[in-house]
Amino acid sequence: MEASPEVFRLLYDGDCPVCAREVAWLRRRNRHGRLALEDIAAPGFDAARYGLEPAQVMARIHGVLPGGRVIEGMEVFRRAYAAVGLGFLLAPTGWPGLRPLCDAAYALFARNRLRWTGRGHVCGAEGCPHG
Repeated sequence: MEASPEVFRLLYDGDCPVCAREVAWLRRRNRHGRLALEDIAAPGFDAARYGLEPAQVMARIHGVLPGGRVIEGMEVFRRAYAAVGLGFLLAPTGWPGLRPLCDAAYALFARNRLRWTGRGHVCGAEGCPHG
């Protein structure tokens, strides 16, 4: 009998329309249950559970590897797509010549996603990730 595969956990902002659409797309493709999805905007979400601050987890996408190590940025997307069997779609974003460009493009999106999605700045008692 084959051992069950380990699960990758994607921490996403369910209040972000772009993020929610992509997560819905990934959810439909998660036929083997290798991707767990956790909404950081849901009541009761605790960033400290992953060793993160609320502003930190809101500032960019994070994922949790099966061993508990937290990763962020484009690597999260590569792992999430791989978990649903579509790793080949994002594999080029990890190639040496393209990786810095793709990482920079995601960083630009992450810095501006709240404004670009019509939400302005989201700040809590812990501070604001956008200055």
